[in-house]
Amino acid sequence: MRTLTAGFFVSLDGVVEAPYTWHFPYLTDQVTEAVTAMTAKADAMLFGRHTYQEFASHWTTQPDDDPLAFHLNSIAKYVVSGTLEKADWQNTTLLGPEGLAGRITELKQQAGGDIAVSGSATLVRWLLANELLDELTLLVHPVVLGAGARLFDGALPRRALTLARSATLDNGTLHLTYRTA
Repeated sequence: MRTLTAGFFVSLDGVVEAPYTWHFPYLTDQVTEAVTAMTAKADAMLFGRHTYQEFASHWTTQPDDDPLAFHLNSIAKYVVSGTLEKADWQNTTLLGPEGLAGRITELKQQAGGDIAVSGSATLVRWLLANELLDELTLLVHPVVLGAGARLFDGALPRRALTLARSATLDNGTLHLTYRTA
């Protein structure tokens, strides 16, 4: 059975919104290694519509000699949306909201590597609420933003997680991986 994982850059006050506006001062070799390791274990990605559109517009324009671009462009991608009419990024399947839990369960039961979710906070909250997420990795940056969308917005039911791994990186970023109980 495949593992469904999610990863986020997050501020100390829980903000996950628009990391491209605040995360880059903390992008060290260690942070890059952590992201690369998580992505390398995945042979499929699951996206919400907004994150899918951001990723597709960026990664399809990157050269194939960029290992991350090559990996993301070549693996299977699934995008959850009730409004998107087509998904043109190669190897992408559009998943509508009807029967979504069953479709994701079927994907997890297939042979293969991890299915990774990057960003897509609304989708990850839904996955947690529906007990479909297996692992959550947070790269907690030592910054307080004061405003922005948070991963945990108070709408989720109580859920116990188990700390599987933790590390403090050289720049003060915490690399935390939790498994669902």
